[in-house]
Amino acid sequence: MSSRKITGIAVAAILAWQVAGQVPLHAQDSPGAELAEEYAKQDEIYQRKRVSRGYVIDRSLEGYAYMLPDEFDRALANLGEHDRWLDIGAGQGQAILDYYTPGYDKTHPAGRKQRGRKAKSVAVSIEDRRTPEWHKSVAKLEAEKVQYKHGKRLREYAPAELGRFQLITDVMGGFSYAADLSVFMQSVMRLLEVNGDFFTLLQDVEVEARTNKPWYEGYSFATEIENPGGPKTTICSWLKSIGCAEVRCEARLSLRPQREVYHVRKVCDAVSVPALETVDFQAGTPPQRGYRVAAPRTAGPKAAAKPAR
Repeated sequence: MSSRKITGIAVAAILAWQVAGQVPLHAQDSPGAELAEEYAKQDEIYQRKRVSRGYVIDRSLEGYAYMLPDEFDRALANLGEHDRWLDIGAGQGQAILDYYTPGYDKTHPAGRKQRGRKAKSVAVSIEDRRTPEWHKSVAKLEAEKVQYKHGKRLREYAPAELGRFQLITDVMGGFSYAADLSVFMQSVMRLLEVNGDFFTLLQDVEVEARTNKPWYEGYSFATEIENPGGPKTTICSWLKSIGCAEVRCEARLSLRPQREVYHVRKVCDAVSVPALETVDFQAGTPPQRGYRVAAPRTAGPKAAAKPAR
């Protein structure tokens, strides 16, 4: 892949982290030492108390509605008391807190109808970014209405730990940061109820229509997928190849940097996510990532049929 522009990366190599077992499992299993080193750098970014440039942890719900597909706002407002919302990469959890305020009800007719009967929500973050405001606000809600989970990546949660959800959001969270994008999407689809919705986005990617160029002249797109059998695959095309998923992609090229936003609906339980191999990862906020479509696994030789008796 060509050179990439990197912002906000950790400067030093954190080799000691590898020795101490601090590098994620996917890094330890990587065939390349360079990838392992970049994973260690990325892990260091997550654990900093001082937030790196570009690593936003306090996005409001209004910001979510602005950045995500238009359907997100309606989908959230239509949730009922028996529904559940998962926010991946939630940071301080401000978007979730905003959902339970009278201010949200005033601007959403459907929200007014749901007052006192809103959905339960779960915030997931690698690091614990909760503030005194979080604890104060959650204490005013009924027990178990809101949960905040941290310390693990999405793929490390057992299904029973999180349950299933009608709505999942990711605004510059795991979908932008995960080293293994196919494993991340497997986790998301597993957690979605049938007819549930996943809303997310990526910065600086080739859009479905292939009409844009990388944001930084002379560099690759921030996330790319190589296809050994032909031209590179767009993120949108790869998402549309997921079994049991209906996908809508929308380019927003007027934004800086340019973005593509995604609405993924799960329509059945027989989900199949095409595997990707990580071929490039450079730590940053967000990291620069390169993948290759993995060759389909071939079945082993069949055992010889036993002669009839």
